[in-house]
Amino acid sequence: MSVPNKGPVTPNHVLWYVPNQIGYMRVITMVMSLITMSNHPVYTTIIYGVSCLLDALDGSMARKYNQVSRLGAVLDMVTDRSTTTCLICYLSLMYPKWCAVFQILVALDISSHYMHMYASLTDGNTSHKQVGRESSRLLHWYYTRRDVLFTICALNELFYVGLYLYGFERFTQFGFWVVAICLPGYVFKQVTNIIQLNRAALILASMDAKDANKRST
Repeated sequence: MSVPNKGPVTPNHVLWYVPNQIGYMRVITMVMSLITMSNHPVYTTIIYGVSCLLDALDGSMARKYNQVSRLGAVLDMVTDRSTTTCLICYLSLMYPKWCAVFQILVALDISSHYMHMYASLTDGNTSHKQVGRESSRLLHWYYTRRDVLFTICALNELFYVGLYLYGFERFTQFGFWVVAICLPGYVFKQVTNIIQLNRAALILASMDAKDANKRST
């Protein structure tokens, strides 16, 4: 990894910001996990775990090197959503009776994060993690406490990994305990998804109402 030289920042510099390079590495690990997912649960779990650890690293590197960027924020969220969705897609194959539930969870995850980011940026915030306490105490606590954000996201991903391992006979018991331990954090994550979806809808509706009132005067 390299840090851009001092001087005018070019688009090429931004593309190769340290946190963005970490993001590209996460894309590579995601593809690797997809290749191993069918027949190599141990390799898949390790690779998936590396991806999650890199997710925790890119933000700290962005702050350390003063390389916070819109590209990095979007790359981080898109990679998060893509990685989780790919795993859920495979779970749908492993547990076809639960396919509809998994589809709903994917829809909630993607729609809530997309609308939340779009509403935040449209409202003038530079990051989707800027949530005022007056807007939502729970989301403010969730996004401003890095330890809480990391823990809940980790439990959410581990919950799906546990379900994945449960589908392999030699890891059934281990997968069960992973799912059981991570369940509270997983439920909390789904609750935050619903809250941020509702909050985003209200923000966008308020903007539309304001614009409509301006046009009518």
